[in-house]
Amino acid sequence: MEKKYYITTPIYYPSANFHIGHCYTTVVADSIARFKKQEGYDVYFLTGSDEHGLKIQKKAIESGVTPQEYVDKVIENAKDLWKCLDISYDKFIRTTDEEHVRAVQKIFKKLYDKGDIYKGEYKGLYCTPCESFWTETQLVDGKCPDCGREVNLVREEAYFFKLSKYQDRLLEYIETHPEFIQPVSRKNEMINNFIKPGLEDLCVSRTSFDWGIPVTFDEKHVVYVWLDALSNYISALGYLSSDDTLFKKYWPADLHIVGKEIVRFHTIIWPAILMALDLPLPHQVFGHGWLVINGGKISKSLGNYEDPREYIKAYGVDAIRYYLLREVPFGSDGNFSLDLLITRYNTDLANTVGNLVNRTLSMLTKYFDGEIKKGEETTSFDNDLIDLVINTHDKVVEAMDKLEVPEALDYIFEIFRRCNKYIDETMPWVLAKEGKTELLKTVLYNLLEAIRIGAILLKPYLPRTANEILRQLNTKNEDISSITTFGNLELGIHINDFKPIFMRVDNKNE
Repeated sequence: MEKKYYITTPIYYPSANFHIGHCYTTVVADSIARFKKQEGYDVYFLTGSDEHGLKIQKKAIESGVTPQEYVDKVIENAKDLWKCLDISYDKFIRTTDEEHVRAVQKIFKKLYDKGDIYKGEYKGLYCTPCESFWTETQLVDGKCPDCGREVNLVREEAYFFKLSKYQDRLLEYIETHPEFIQPVSRKNEMINNFIKPGLEDLCVSRTSFDWGIPVTFDEKHVVYVWLDALSNYISALGYLSSDDTLFKKYWPADLHIVGKEIVRFHTIIWPAILMALDLPLPHQVFGHGWLVINGGKISKSLGNYEDPREYIKAYGVDAIRYYLLREVPFGSDGNFSLDLLITRYNTDLANTVGNLVNRTLSMLTKYFDGEIKKGEETTSFDNDLIDLVINTHDKVVEAMDKLEVPEALDYIFEIFRRCNKYIDETMPWVLAKEGKTELLKTVLYNLLEAIRIGAILLKPYLPRTANEILRQLNTKNEDISSITTFGNLELGIHINDFKPIFMRVDNKNE
């Protein structure tokens, strides 16, 4: 049976100013998608942009352009950033795409015909930046509980989705499917703070602005952003279109990765919509924490904002990917600072990996003219190294199955740390000096083979680094199937030209 895996990130509000926090979700999703592909899954990785709503219309007016012109320009910024971060998505969906617009209109009409959408009047509190409605009791100090900004009282004719109708069914599903909302703290929050107190019917259309998808049978209404945006996960696969091949193949989604501030929409509103459409629910929604600076949000207005491309330019894309994947506990808030970034860069990338690869290849060049050989003698330290290396893959798989990305990455780096210890234990320079050629061949081969296996395991997380290591080794055995046993690095080949992959950098703040 073919193994398929459908992973999504939320579609992002188009912004001309992305910060490092915006990159976190997508880099994590990319590493998971790459890992699953490496493990033999047929993966579909979706990301995109959420382009409708009042705040977009206001931004366009301020810029003196149409909303479509405004989003067209800023979307190129998002795509460029994902390209700079080596994001390997299969589809970038825009909510202004014609295929998405048609699907949303059909979904709206289908729910209306079923009686799950009805017309009424909305009077309530609305946060424009978050595009969220709130009740008085949900506010924090009279302001939006998500962003802390002012909310406005709005009153207008609107269509409503019968969210309350699905309350009991939704609660039963969540309680009988413990894996559906992760981590557990998010599940408890959704049940205790939102579902059990009682779900109110949801406003799903607006008439106070017109930048949105028109309701086909009542065109003074445009579809409310959350019904619009959430539907991207199935519209991207061709749901209700003339070609729904991808939908039949990949739905339900295996994993929605979202920030904790939108878990409510993905674990309450979205599942209820799917239930109303008689569609299966995604297998899991994982709500991760925020990336913060000194305990606070990253914000241009606070002066702690930097375009991520500046970090990439200074330290390289894999340094940024590594920091995001390694430093942030998946599911909890993580701290970003330039000091920590440089420390991780120097300690883990420059020292543990970069120096290891460079000095191993240098010794091979010095002692055997760059030719990979295998000795007939062994050392007392070999088995410990080999056992650790060949058992790492299983540990990585187990960690990734639990979405423990930092732990998986640490298991891989343990290979490189163990290699450095192995050099200290065997002292190749002493073996060379004493003329113990067969032992020297063994030691260098074991190091190179361990580095090869480590690089293959590293591919989903730091693809450029992994590929450069494998290029320098000049190996053709780069597939995951080649690491089940130790000793698949080809003999008799000569390594390619090499130079340090990571160079230490000075921390100017020290």
